[in-house]
Amino acid sequence: MINPKLAKIFYGGDYNPDQWPREIWDEDIRLFKLASIDLVTLPVFSWALLQPDETHYRFDWLDEILDLLADNDIYACMATSTAAHPAWMAHRYPDVLRTNFYGEKRRFGMRHNSCPNSPTYLKYSRALAGALAHRYKDHPALLIWHVSNEYGGECYCDNCAAAFRIWLQQRYGSLDELNRCWNTRFWSHTFYDWDEIVPPNMLSEHLSPWDQTRTAFQGISLDYRRFMSDSILASYRLEYDALKEHTPDVPVTTNLMGHFKPLNYFQWAPYLDVISWDSYPPMGVHPADIALRHDLMRALKHGQPFMLMEQTPSQQNWQPYNSLKRPGVLRLWSHQAVAHGADAVMYFQMRQSRGACEKWHGAVISHAGHENVRVFREVAELGNDLNRLGDSLLDARAESQVAILFDWENWWALEMSSGPSKDLKYLPQIYKYYRALWKRGIPTDFVGPDSDLSNYRLLIAPTAYLLQPGFADKLKQFVRSGGAFLTTFFSGMVDHNDLVVLGGYPGELRDLTGVWVEEFDAFPPDLSNEIVLDHPLGDLNGAYQCGLVCDLAHAEKADVLAVYGKDFYAGRPALTRNTYGSGAAWYIASDPEQPFVDGLLAHICDEQGVQPILTPHEGVEVTQRAKDNHTFTFLLNHNDRPADVELGDIAGEDLLTGQHLSGKATLPPHGVSIIRTKQ
Repeated sequence: MINPKLAKIFYGGDYNPDQWPREIWDEDIRLFKLASIDLVTLPVFSWALLQPDETHYRFDWLDEILDLLADNDIYACMATSTAAHPAWMAHRYPDVLRTNFYGEKRRFGMRHNSCPNSPTYLKYSRALAGALAHRYKDHPALLIWHVSNEYGGECYCDNCAAAFRIWLQQRYGSLDELNRCWNTRFWSHTFYDWDEIVPPNMLSEHLSPWDQTRTAFQGISLDYRRFMSDSILASYRLEYDALKEHTPDVPVTTNLMGHFKPLNYFQWAPYLDVISWDSYPPMGVHPADIALRHDLMRALKHGQPFMLMEQTPSQQNWQPYNSLKRPGVLRLWSHQAVAHGADAVMYFQMRQSRGACEKWHGAVISHAGHENVRVFREVAELGNDLNRLGDSLLDARAESQVAILFDWENWWALEMSSGPSKDLKYLPQIYKYYRALWKRGIPTDFVGPDSDLSNYRLLIAPTAYLLQPGFADKLKQFVRSGGAFLTTFFSGMVDHNDLVVLGGYPGELRDLTGVWVEEFDAFPPDLSNEIVLDHPLGDLNGAYQCGLVCDLAHAEKADVLAVYGKDFYAGRPALTRNTYGSGAAWYIASDPEQPFVDGLLAHICDEQGVQPILTPHEGVEVTQRAKDNHTFTFLLNHNDRPADVELGDIAGEDLLTGQHLSGKATLPPHGVSIIRTKQ
């Protein structure tokens, strides 16, 4: 459990009482209780108020609000307030300010504006975290610690340059090894002294002020991405350790942001006691895309439940079009988070800000200031739902037989690869294969390169351009033991230093896939080829469009199941299957249209004995969590119309209504059912 103090799914959000007069606080508490709020996050952005200078802290107002919360049985997710440093710090200690990609030193302003390698920032952030932990270690409201907020960004200052050189010495040991791994004989880049190395930005290695992925030396820029992720993690860990010195048994987290590119969350996960993340999908988003992010966050700690730390109850303020959530969608999306592993449902923000850039961001308590508004009624309705669920779902786990590889370093390297196409991006490939499984009702996990694969029957690795050391051997063992592995074009191309694996593509995957890729062709958006099947594979039959990149492959050991239909390589393999031990490795040599992916994954799942939970129904998501010999089946109707869902063998109590369901369930538009059955 996140914390056993309250035996239910936690419900609440980000609260900023310091932005409001004292007389407002009592009214806030009344409204919190009316909406069944039991956990608030504070004080996220209060460093300047908590610490007016180098030597003094002001905790009186925080003491008062925490006592008020405790008196009303509301818990605190206590933030360390270090996400934005005070103005006095930037004025007196300029080293705390970041230098941007263009080499410009920042001034005070915004947030996320602190250099992660600044001695000043590291000193004062750790001290503040320690002071808060020391003061509140025994406070009855304290439930969990929240370090900083939405970590991200990068810095290219002199402190970071010096730290980068130390990081490189630890990674490579010698300049000879660094020069080899970076291929520095290209363009006369050989380094003879560590101090000759500078951060790769627009003043050094990068080629475009508008596209930070365009770099002359991918190895250098890839390592700087690794270094910056490690640096920000190290600054987080200083606060984590300061908190643990005083409160070793209180869990610590920081709010992640789904598939946020700059930070390798799989490397962060061991240092978060609980995963928490912020979900802000735009209007019109495919529900599978939201589910994907929940599943990725759940994967970071091997299926452990997570906290939905932030969502908006109504609208954002920062997207191009900040549409309202339609009636019922807040409840639906919140239960979707629970369905995928959330044991806390929270908001940004509790009371709507009056000024600055977040004044139009939605809140539980709107500018109207009372409960007689649609959004508050929906928030209260969801609070009642969570009260009904009680502790039934706490620590329940999701189980999957299919996984998709998600590798942040592969993402960085692929999109810095200087070819073959500017349109080749990692996330669209991940989404394409996840959506096919979601539509079929197949629960899906995500795994990193270091994850255990033994519990899966199918592993999918789209555009696995960069392979980590030893991962190809892990894949071979997985397939040899009976697993099915599917990978795609432009995979196995480089090692972890972004050096091409010589001897033929797909490098270390050549033996496993049984194909040799001789060259690859890139298509502009207005051109395409086609994949033609000689024989049906389940429902997959005939010809399908493909494009973006086409590998020109030779089948060395693999069976050819489909070929290209056009161009000078018509008749060459486009889809292959290679028997390897007790399993099989599939290779898709191009980027096919979605119906091809849907049909192929349906066929492979059938071949591997992986079946959907229920017969798929368009727009209805079905997923499960399990606990204490009970299975909880979630039915989520993402349609604007009612849906009748055939339940098959599933029969049991709907935890939200108390009704017994069997045979068929009728869901209203945006409706939800949670059916409990005994295993």
